[in-house]
Amino acid sequence: MIKQSTSEDANLQYMIIGAGGCGGSIGAFLAYGGKDVYFIARGRHKEAMAHGGLSMKTTSRGNFTITPVMVFDEEEYLRKAERGMLKKPDIIFVCVKFYSLEALVPFLQKISDEHTVIIPILNVYGTGRLLSERLPGPLVTDGCIYIAAEIESPGCVVQKGDIFRVVYGVRDKKDERPILGKVAGDLVECGIEGIWSDNISKDGLQKFSLISPMAACGAFYDVRIGAVQTPGKERETFSALVEEIAALGRAMDISLPEDIVQINLGLIDSLLPDACASMQRDLWNQKPSEIQGLVYAVPEMAKKAGITLPIYEKIAETLRCRFQKQ
Repeated sequence: MIKQSTSEDANLQYMIIGAGGCGGSIGAFLAYGGKDVYFIARGRHKEAMAHGGLSMKTTSRGNFTITPVMVFDEEEYLRKAERGMLKKPDIIFVCVKFYSLEALVPFLQKISDEHTVIIPILNVYGTGRLLSERLPGPLVTDGCIYIAAEIESPGCVVQKGDIFRVVYGVRDKKDERPILGKVAGDLVECGIEGIWSDNISKDGLQKFSLISPMAACGAFYDVRIGAVQTPGKERETFSALVEEIAALGRAMDISLPEDIVQINLGLIDSLLPDACASMQRDLWNQKPSEIQGLVYAVPEMAKKAGITLPIYEKIAETLRCRFQKQ
């Protein structure tokens, strides 16, 4: 359900931390729609954005470039903010990988206060609750994103499907604020399906029921989405993994839609065949990955809930042997 904003606040100042496939897409669409956006990025991607803008290749809106781009690394932003050269962000989208979250906490503590809303857009379920324990001042929601996108080259992000949905919400109704509705309105206005959820625990697990099976199945068979889009063992395994996440949900008193397998297969079928989970790209490139939170953690969650998930256990055991350092 999309809740409409009733706030008459002035334009919000957005900050996107992590300008990869997810964060780059959110920030680019917001900026293209006329919203005020800061990006926090690093390395060659950051330098390319600073000098040539941020280019987007999309299946839904064609190709476009945002220039100039207000992009900084953490240290640059803090220096300019201390001099009064930059506005304080109202909304912070955290779009980094889960393994980078802990190192980001000190920066978030410096740039946020009780008026700030932080929306973590990560693949790992329950990130918002974990982050809120470290950040008692600002409002930290839960959130997730449906998108297939990645950095194609420094300064360029490519989307590999039309789906672009950002879902966020508070865990406790007493934390709801009108500004959350304004965010949804801004996202929709800028071409993003922005959803202010009234049951983020369910909606977050529903997204996890897509990305976790997608990553686990893709890594197990070492394939891209195209292999899951056609009948065969990969598609059957993906479907079975989705069913296990639904069983986990029931054990946690979270009911996913009865047709969740068909819903997720439809989403898989909407992607370009060469798409894959970012976890797989990191594994292929021998980089740190989110395999702990996306795969290994699922049997552990099941154990705490008093059930077993045999297919997840098999895949987790196989991948642990294959990627012992992850």
